Amino acid sequence: MALLFAAVDDDASPARAAGKHKDPTRDILAVSNNWDGTVDLVDAHTFKRLKRLNIVPDREQRMAEIQTNPDRLAFFIAIRNQIGEGHDQLADDAFTSPDGRFIYVSRPSFADVVAINMRTGRIRWRVPVEGYRSDHMAISRNGRRLLVSASTANKVHVIDTRQGQIVASFPSGDSPHENNFSKDGKLIFHASIGRVYTPTDSPEENATKGEEIFEIVDARTYKVKRRIDMSVKLDQAGYPDMSGAVRPMTLSPNERFIYFQVSFFHGFVEFDRRKNRVRRVAMLPLSQEAQEMSRQEYILDSAHHGIAMNPRGTRLCVAGTMSNYAAIVSRKTFAYKIIKVGDRPYWSTPSENGRYCFVSVAGADRVSVISYRKRKQVASIRVGDHPQRMRTGDLRRAFLRG
Repeated sequence: MALLFAAVDDDASPARAAGKHKDPTRDILAVSNNWDGTVDLVDAHTFKRLKRLNIVPDREQRMAEIQTNPDRLAFFIAIRNQIGEGHDQLADDAFTSPDGRFIYVSRPSFADVVAINMRTGRIRWRVPVEGYRSDHMAISRNGRRLLVSASTANKVHVIDTRQGQIVASFPSGDSPHENNFSKDGKLIFHASIGRVYTPTDSPEENATKGEEIFEIVDARTYKVKRRIDMSVKLDQAGYPDMSGAVRPMTLSPNERFIYFQVSFFHGFVEFDRRKNRVRRVAMLPLSQEAQEMSRQEYILDSAHHGIAMNPRGTRLCVAGTMSNYAAIVSRKTFAYKIIKVGDRPYWSTPSENGRYCFVSVAGADRVSVISYRKRKQVASIRVGDHPQRMRTGDLRRAFLRG
């Protein structure tokens, strides 16, 4: 895959900058405003917005390319109408580099990933993915490997962040989606969600959704070690009518248990990796409005979309997307406290200090800050249009001076 530059950054390259730490960094929350094409950098302790980055400075150039390519234009319009609800998807996922200099952003409608200098706002490199749409990402602890799901190519790319190029790929099912590295960096937990834009939702019609599969991948060789059909595992556990499309996930501190959401379900699943089986299923309440909806009205099949765990592994934070709440759930008992947060909560991310859960409220253009201990909202952050994915990271303090 060729390395493409949309705008040349005159700052130090990621490779040279990685070894310099003269300027201290500060903890931030990077909020991807999908319909805006911006990323808000928020102080992770005071909850004040520090900076807003335009992550589509090359928008005119990208649009000119798309409009002269009939295939790309057709997919661009389809993404706008079927997935973006009439909006272009410009900022899906974003991770900062460990040195606090760069932010890497997947841009679904442009089918690429860009590295942007957080001081200058200029694009350092741009990597197109195979197919016509980029999606969720993950970054290695040292910041040198970035995973990105190539939605229509049914594979996950591995990007070398120093070179700005794809160095490996591994296969997925239909619509590859969520990616997570294990703590030791040796494994990748990946899931494909099938064709969420199709109208069907009944298990007997599931063939129209394509292949929905959970994978455990060797993070060194990128060979798939295990493929799990969660619909089979749920059926074996006594839940034959549940979708097997794994959505957001989080892991217990020892990574034996995976907690994940599936399409159309109001709650989450606890999966035991050691025994390779579903251990428990947590059922959370539906709002009155959600009870009156047909499942075809759920946004991209998402009844719930967003789950995170506190560092001690005692409580989970769940985004109840179609019921407009967040829930703090006891991991031991599955007892829960409901917190109303507003229209369409769509992602959950724990703070670095473990005290808070950040929940993006996409329909209200804000982020709800929820205390794990107090089980209530303690702050609200105004952000850009349609926030979805959020990631904690680092920003150089010097980038805020002047």
